[in-house]
Amino acid sequence: MSGPAISVVVCTHNRAAYLPKALRSLTRQTLPGSQFEVVLVDNRSADGTREIAAAFAGEGKIDLRYLYEPALGLSHARNAGWRAARASIVAYLDDDAVASPGWLAAILEVFASVEPRPGCVGGPVAPLWEAPRPPWLGDEILTSLTAIDWSATPHPLPDLRREWLVGANIAFPREVLEAVGGFADGLDRAGRNLLSSGDVFLQKQIAARGLACWYHPAVAVGHHVPGERLRQPWFVRRYYWQGVSDAVMQLLEERPSPLGRLRLAGRRALALVRPPATLGTLLLPTDEPARFTRKCWAWIALGHTLGLLGAARR
Repeated sequence: MSGPAISVVVCTHNRAAYLPKALRSLTRQTLPGSQFEVVLVDNRSADGTREIAAAFAGEGKIDLRYLYEPALGLSHARNAGWRAARASIVAYLDDDAVASPGWLAAILEVFASVEPRPGCVGGPVAPLWEAPRPPWLGDEILTSLTAIDWSATPHPLPDLRREWLVGANIAFPREVLEAVGGFADGLDRAGRNLLSSGDVFLQKQIAARGLACWYHPAVAVGHHVPGERLRQPWFVRRYYWQGVSDAVMQLLEERPSPLGRLRLAGRRALALVRPPATLGTLLLPTDEPARFTRKCWAWIALGHTLGLLGAARR
């Protein structure tokens, strides 16, 4: 075989504290190092990212290439990564994630064994808690921390509203990324905002082409959850921006006229104020898990409404 079988893209922005652990997990893969490469995309970091890349490349345990992407934004970094990849399969690992030893081997096995070949493959992401889990944090909103665990059984994902793959742990045939144009601009992190769902939007595009998004429990990674994210204001902000992200996806899919946008926003606003108790849920403090989950859903509705109106603010 000439060239790597799979390219791992790690996009990073000022995460020098976490990046070495992510890269170290790639040096411990059961897949021989000769069969994969690592493309480290530095998205305008101002820390020691370049030096970390040089140190790992110097070790020689993994074939690592450093790529600087000056356009700030996760979608720009992800697209730069797959375009630079040399392999026919491109896997994404977050810079604050840790791949299980069999991660790459499992990805290749799924692509080789499932017929017809999936359009993307991913698996569970386990939270690596850096502080105790708060009692108000219910299971339903764990996914906002990039934590998913859909099943112990491999299966396709027929309804991406209920089960989906996450960008911290996902892989694609390069030809599929080329066909859909990669990750859409206007979604995912860019600076300090919490825009998201570029990975989900891409999965929707893949599914629309008749290709399966495939979940496999062996394609497993862990993902760090810092203590600063285990505070209610972070979740409120995260879910507000989830609503904005949902609006961006809807506008990209439906491309409504300005009047159509107003109508969509009006319907979403009505859902927000009906019943009236929803408005109180937005503002009233609570430490009860079910009530705090409802609070998060209400902030999604508000973000969605403002996103449709183009009035969302950072």
